[in-house]
Amino acid sequence: MLAMDDRRRIALVITELEPGGAERCLVHLATGLPTERFITAVYCLAARPARDRDCLVRRLERQAIPTHFLGARTIWQAPSTLRRLGRALRDFDPDIVQSFLFHANVLSALAVGGRKRPALFTGIRVADPSRWRQRVEAWTSRRARQVVCVSRDVADFCRAHTAFPSDKLCVIPNGIDPASYQHPAQQSARQLGLPEDRRILLYVGRLHRQKAVDWLLDQAPRFLATLPQHDLVLVGDGPERRALQQQAERLGIAHRVHFLGYRDDIPDLLAVADLLILPSQWEGMPNVVLEAMASRLPVVATRAAGVLELLGPLADQQTVQHGDGHALVEAIIRVVQHPEVARQWGQANHERVLQHFHLRQLIENYTHLYHQATVQPP
Repeated sequence: MLAMDDRRRIALVITELEPGGAERCLVHLATGLPTERFITAVYCLAARPARDRDCLVRRLERQAIPTHFLGARTIWQAPSTLRRLGRALRDFDPDIVQSFLFHANVLSALAVGGRKRPALFTGIRVADPSRWRQRVEAWTSRRARQVVCVSRDVADFCRAHTAFPSDKLCVIPNGIDPASYQHPAQQSARQLGLPEDRRILLYVGRLHRQKAVDWLLDQAPRFLATLPQHDLVLVGDGPERRALQQQAERLGIAHRVHFLGYRDDIPDLLAVADLLILPSQWEGMPNVVLEAMASRLPVVATRAAGVLELLGPLADQQTVQHGDGHALVEAIIRVVQHPEVARQWGQANHERVLQHFHLRQLIENYTHLYHQATVQPP
């Protein structure tokens, strides 16, 4: 065991701390890194989330992880936020800075500058098609010791479509604690705010054009007509919500499409669903697919980045090409109408999580990465 004074200081920097895949990864890391080797602090560029969305912050506080909010609300505050981040990092004097998400990657790189200490690691979470974001992140990543990609697909995307330095790219997949999805509270549909006596087709995620929920709704009249006992439940919020509600009304399916908004009881919702649907245009390694797999659910998803890597041998059966509406409808109907096959796929998904995407593997991978940074010169 290292002496207390020899522990490495880790600053984890993220854009915001409302629940999401990257945010959950940061909290898993902050609370899971071995305390006998690391002293960890968290820096969030945005303000503290509202009380009904601060579950991740409360988890950090329960583990006594120092968490600092810099209060940024718009991109125009970037210069002042950069100054606050720079001062905060100088006060903490970390050995390592690990950033997550675009804005945190950029400001962390600028705050650290070209110095050899602290060692900077940035985190690329999605295969974002925005060219200007690619160029900015690629430029700032040149200051990083390594660029941590959430999946092989994201790393390949960075090599093929951006100017990221290839020799700095590494892959650490998401991880999850399956025990959190083993025995969720047994609640009725009514208690969960779901339509009673209906079967559930579930979507969980932001209502944003990246997720292509509008495309899913375009296909919904066909699969809902074939599955009269099922309703489509959309969990999440975002800028597209009102437009999507209006779309459901125009399509005549509003009575069978339920917008639940933000929820913090995802394990309970997964426990009562028959299927998770993910129609995304692009991803990195969608955490909600991992959650469904841990819950022994079958999945119907597009072949966005990271999805095939997650599903492994059963990826062909559980994925379709984005834009192929006929294939999406057929896949949803096939899963629902063959419950024994769905059960087998759900069990195989669960076993794959245990073998390849357990939370302890994520912690071990980051621990090894940071150890190497402190024993090897840049």
